[in-house]
Amino acid sequence: MNKVKIGILTSGGIAPCLSSSIGRLIIKYTELIPEAEIICYLNGYQGLLLGKNIKITENVRKNAKILYKYGGTAIGSSRVKLSNVKDCIKKGYIKGGENPLQVSAEQLKKDEITILHTIGGDDTNITASDLSAFLDERGYDLTVVGLPKTVDNDVFPIHQTLGSITAAEQSALFFENIANENTTSPRQLLIHEVMGRNCGWLTSATAYEYRKRLQLKSFLPEILLEKSRWDIDAIYIPEIDYDFDEEIERLRKRMDDKDGVNIFLSEGAGVERIIAEKEANGEIINRDAFGHVRLDELNPGHWFSQKLTQALNAKKVLIQKSGYF
Repeated sequence: MNKVKIGILTSGGIAPCLSSSIGRLIIKYTELIPEAEIICYLNGYQGLLLGKNIKITENVRKNAKILYKYGGTAIGSSRVKLSNVKDCIKKGYIKGGENPLQVSAEQLKKDEITILHTIGGDDTNITASDLSAFLDERGYDLTVVGLPKTVDNDVFPIHQTLGSITAAEQSALFFENIANENTTSPRQLLIHEVMGRNCGWLTSATAYEYRKRLQLKSFLPEILLEKSRWDIDAIYIPEIDYDFDEEIERLRKRMDDKDGVNIFLSEGAGVERIIAEKEANGEIINRDAFGHVRLDELNPGHWFSQKLTQALNAKKVLIQKSGYF
């Protein structure tokens, strides 16, 4: 049998499955090909470009199940697009005149990698595809296995991406605690901002899981324990447009009827409207290496709260964001 050497990297945002996936790969390779060497590139494609990796030792192999108990990624991550030469130079990953794909290919050759596992979302695995094609054109025999990870569950044609269901369940639990804030003030506006750039799956699935749990609760409507106060009044996702003025009228009635409004907001909902408004005011919209708007800087939850607080005559506003795993 030809020598097998496995490389593993994680890239992009974190999801509940990352450390578990790394652990499971280590366990299965140790079972199936115990003689195969395994290395992990630190901080995703950044580590590949810079030649930074760690060898999986016998102790790690024996105790790999420990990774099942951790979120995040045990080998680090980054957002690097190998076809974005300018960004790679700017960040010091390559020198001027170098090609990131070439640098990565040479590093994989140097490390004698025969199987590369890339754990990430669309951007991660598109980059892996680019790298695989680059190597194939140059006659280097490398198997690239992309594991679709994203809490957004939006990697076509994968039915369920790693970590997505857990993310929905945990985000529902997160809001279960937040919802108690409806008792702290009259006319309370609660905005639960959920991760999801162009896809509202996680927001919708979180709402579904939360309302499933809500059905199991008992209430005492004679006091403030009315089910409506804990229920969801609006779910905004990128895929569905809405009339903002009509929504304000509807939510105003909800506020008047039950003394509070609970909103589930996908962080990508209404982004085009927010960008247009900010650019009209002369603001610069920053983007990452993949050309995506930096949603944490755009802060959709804050924008929605500003628009709704006065319109609904909210006396208190709380914005909480879930999706950190």
